[in-house]
Amino acid sequence: MTTVVGVTRAALRARRAQLWRLAGWSAAEVLPAALSGLFTARAVDSGFLAGRPGVGLAWLALLGLAVLVGAAGTNRSYALLGAVVEPFRDDLLRRVVRGAVAGAAGGRADDAAVARLTHQVELVRDTYAGLLMVVRGFLFALGAAVLGLFSLAAPVALLVAVPVLAGLGLFAVALPVMVTRQREYVLADEQLGRAVVTAVSGHRDVTASGARDQVTGWVGGSVDAQARVERRLATMAATRSLSLALGGWLPVPALLLAAPWLVRQGLGPGALLGALVYVTRGVQPALHSLVQGVAAGGLRFAVTLDRLLRTAAPADSDPAGSPPPRPTPRRTGAALSLRGVTFRYGPHADPVLDDLDLEVPVGDHLVIVGASGIGKSTLAGLIAGVLHPQSGTVHVGGSPVGGATPGELAERRVLIPQEAYVFTGTLRDNLGYLTPGVPDDVVDRAAARLGLTGLLTRLGGYDAMLRPADLSAGERQQVALLRAWLSPAPLAILDEATCHLDPATEARLETAFAARPGTLVVIAHRVSSALRARRVLLLDGRTALLDTHQGLLERSAAYRALVGYGETEPSDPATFWTASDGTPAARA
Repeated sequence: MTTVVGVTRAALRARRAQLWRLAGWSAAEVLPAALSGLFTARAVDSGFLAGRPGVGLAWLALLGLAVLVGAAGTNRSYALLGAVVEPFRDDLLRRVVRGAVAGAAGGRADDAAVARLTHQVELVRDTYAGLLMVVRGFLFALGAAVLGLFSLAAPVALLVAVPVLAGLGLFAVALPVMVTRQREYVLADEQLGRAVVTAVSGHRDVTASGARDQVTGWVGGSVDAQARVERRLATMAATRSLSLALGGWLPVPALLLAAPWLVRQGLGPGALLGALVYVTRGVQPALHSLVQGVAAGGLRFAVTLDRLLRTAAPADSDPAGSPPPRPTPRRTGAALSLRGVTFRYGPHADPVLDDLDLEVPVGDHLVIVGASGIGKSTLAGLIAGVLHPQSGTVHVGGSPVGGATPGELAERRVLIPQEAYVFTGTLRDNLGYLTPGVPDDVVDRAAARLGLTGLLTRLGGYDAMLRPADLSAGERQQVALLRAWLSPAPLAILDEATCHLDPATEARLETAFAARPGTLVVIAHRVSSALRARRVLLLDGRTALLDTHQGLLERSAAYRALVGYGETEPSDPATFWTASDGTPAARA
């Protein structure tokens, strides 16, 4: 729970100005509670019992004005609540998404991330807001009631304080058990989410295999487990009721039993009535809100937030700990270097890439070819740093990809995937977000070099509003390619980035990128890309063979079949280790 406390403190510190304003309006909100008992006592003792009803009505009128001030305070307090709570929710969403994406990139699918994103984050947001209002309401309301009681008579305040403290003490003792019960509930909720997602995603296999009863029983077991946890959680309501009875209701009979003694000590009937007002209108509601709010919302907040923080990625400014030490860069002279890279999707899956070595010099134009599903896009993801190998190292621009921040990776490489990303915004924003502030004339020259000037005109110019659904897949790819061309990153990775374009347009764009300063790696959609490359890397599931196009035609039956030259007997496997120019080839 230490992390929960640290993250919560950091969130509160970040909104100090809003919290001070909230405190000011909270003080205005409890003004009626602070004055109600005192003004009631004055109205009774100095007004109605003294035969001066006008004076009594005047005191009650002042109390009415205080109620109006309190209403304004309540209105402003709730208006300020969103300014404190919503930034905290946004931070949690970023953590959950980063954690889920990082897990998926590492081959660790997490079905419970759906429950965290759609249910637990909202639960934390709502309970955080409720807890803020409960705690500030308790502090201000109880403080107002205590000040009012002391303004009447110190013995009255002490008589009320003893049972209130006893009730709070009992509640504090029961809190650890409540936390345990709430944690069990959150874990049961996640387990149920996993079971449901797994069962629904595999419903066709379940039906085909006749395993419907077994799966129904498995999911039903998770439902029953969650129900048992909820029943145990409900038993804690008895402890809360006892705390409320002790701290909230016991002061009332205590005051009534002590009334004769208090009157003999000089306390008037109005003062006694005012004390009862403070207890019933101040102490009781404040204690009730605290106990119910902490027992319900507070426990859910602490346990659910703890679960989120354990599974989600930390924020950039996470106060709970310092970032891990960065690995010392191992400088190389290559634009791209892989050493002993092995990657598999899942701990028991066959490796997609196994002990792969690859060196791409600065200025090279490499095309990666192979059958569908052989690992070409996986290799692109490893090079770009969006996937991480189980073993081996990947260096881009002479520095390791592992441990690099997204900003550092963006300076070294730009990746254009098959499904190009275009967001709702102006064309200028879409083209320039990798290069903020790029002048229009620079974009004009780049568009002319890529042959995309007509596309920009057709889309309506730089100030035109783009909506992804209004663009074809080919138009989205061309926008993404122009954006990548403008990027300062020296390594460009085209992962089937032209698959929705015709062959002539694809050839024009690839030729332009080959002439772009830096290094180009192309995951080929068409084998014709290999004809334009300086070198070709063939992935065939057993080996990774690196050579020129002509060299691969001479040495690899798999490559000849891929480019449509027909099947022949493969070359001696020993020749797979050396390219035709005598340089070491890639190996897997």
